[in-house]
Amino acid sequence: MSATTTRPSVIFVCVHNAGRSQMAAAFTTALSGGAVEVRSAGSVPAERINPVAVEAMREVGIDITGEQPKVLTPEAVQASDAVITMGCGDACPFYPGKRYEDWVLADPAGQGIEAVRPIRDEIRARVEALLADLLPAAGTRTEAGRG
Repeated sequence: MSATTTRPSVIFVCVHNAGRSQMAAAFTTALSGGAVEVRSAGSVPAERINPVAVEAMREVGIDITGEQPKVLTPEAVQASDAVITMGCGDACPFYPGKRYEDWVLADPAGQGIEAVRPIRDEIRARVEALLADLLPAAGTRTEAGRG
């Protein structure tokens, strides 16, 4: 890759930006090795990250304790190549020419770790597929299978 190549960018959006979108952003950053620019936001951000999501990610070696829920802005969506929504519905601004995907995932809010682990694992699988599409030459699928 030459220095002039721009990294693909993705934004993960859910209502509170406290669980699903934070886990997806963390997996994307970790599994892409920084090859993808990652953002996450919420239409109605929570005050803090879901502690069970933090615990679930810690179990797979990813620390998200330093993350904070962020408010969704039209600028953040415009600056992203792919927009992945997770149950924010019509609160997500739409811009022509962007790649949109809606991932239907259970909400980890108020759930225990036993319920959050399968959500985390589903997010990881979806992120791996997304990365294989965004970075087809990088071989991220073989790399991401560890853990």
